[in-house]
Amino acid sequence: MDFLDSLENSLKNLESREERDPGTHERRHTERTRALAEAPWAEKLRNSEFTKKLLDAAALAGHRIRAKVYMSWIDTTLRLEAKGRSLELRPTGEGIVADFTRPDGESFKRKVDLSSDPEDLLNEWLGERNAVPERA
Repeated sequence: MDFLDSLENSLKNLESREERDPGTHERRHTERTRALAEAPWAEKLRNSEFTKKLLDAAALAGHRIRAKVYMSWIDTTLRLEAKGRSLELRPTGEGIVADFTRPDGESFKRKVDLSSDPEDLLNEWLGERNAVPERA
């Protein structure tokens, strides 16, 4: 059996397995609905003045704390990392959520107002201001 025949058989097996799984259609529908609800917030996050100012302020803060701040987009999520800390800004159906992870592994989340000052969020992430973790 050559490679293409093997690939075709594998694809047929996957398709038949999906057809037998009754939850597949429901999961796809749920995921699509969630993605459609997040889309406007993802667009706002990617193109907002808040994000531009946050990235500029993060670069300056990196100089101040003498550490490289790694910035990356992972799909619709903006991720910042420095000194064992991470900050992820994720769009949800209700808005933007900041997910903070500290060097000790503690993490907490809070909503982000894109009309607020990004310096406040950055200072909270870097621990330059004591933040009260929001419990869900």
